[in-house]
Amino acid sequence: MAQTAQITAKPRAELGSRANKRLRDTGQVPGVVYGHKQAVIPVTLPKKELVGHIEKGAHVFSLALDGGTETVLVKEVQYDHLGIEVVHVDFARVDLNERVSVTVPIELKGTPKGENDGGVLTQVLADLEIECVVTEIPDAIRHNVSEMGLDSVLHVRELTLPTGAKSLQDGELIVATVRVPLEVAETPAAPVEGAAEPEVITKGKGEEEGAAAAAGAAPAAEKK
Repeated sequence: MAQTAQITAKPRAELGSRANKRLRDTGQVPGVVYGHKQAVIPVTLPKKELVGHIEKGAHVFSLALDGGTETVLVKEVQYDHLGIEVVHVDFARVDLNERVSVTVPIELKGTPKGENDGGVLTQVLADLEIECVVTEIPDAIRHNVSEMGLDSVLHVRELTLPTGAKSLQDGELIVATVRVPLEVAETPAAPVEGAAEPEVITKGKGEEEGAAAAAGAAPAAEKK
């Protein structure tokens, strides 16, 4: 069951990129709260605390705001151009019994038995979009890959989801494969030591001159 992270937010009076930069310089992150046909509220939140919750996989927050409490779902986290610093967060109001769509990471556990045959596990799909009740949002979808042999393929439909949750992505999408790396498969075999070299037949200079002389002598013989 998803844990609801507790955090205090404050209304944000100043808007715009310059005001947001000043907030970030003081250790705050700008954000907005919207949804349920209520007013959009610009807010500011303590960056260190917010990022700590997000890094632990928190999706649902209880925002202490203006003397009240808002139960919200993280809808979008915006990062800087390097993809490191959180610069803005969008929250959508939710009811704890509401079904929502969220994206959760896929975690592969174990070592594929196909590695013993030279295979390498490659994770193709890192996240999965699912629909579930707010209180049942998992921090990750985990799958044990230890039974995957060489040339095995793991599909979305083979993942085990929490009770009541359903995937919003095609079940035939590939999550992971176990295959011999292409560069290894295409490496030509080394020559066997002692193997006979293929014979190359060439004409020597003497042979070429002899052939030319014979060709020139034939007309002389015909004059007899």
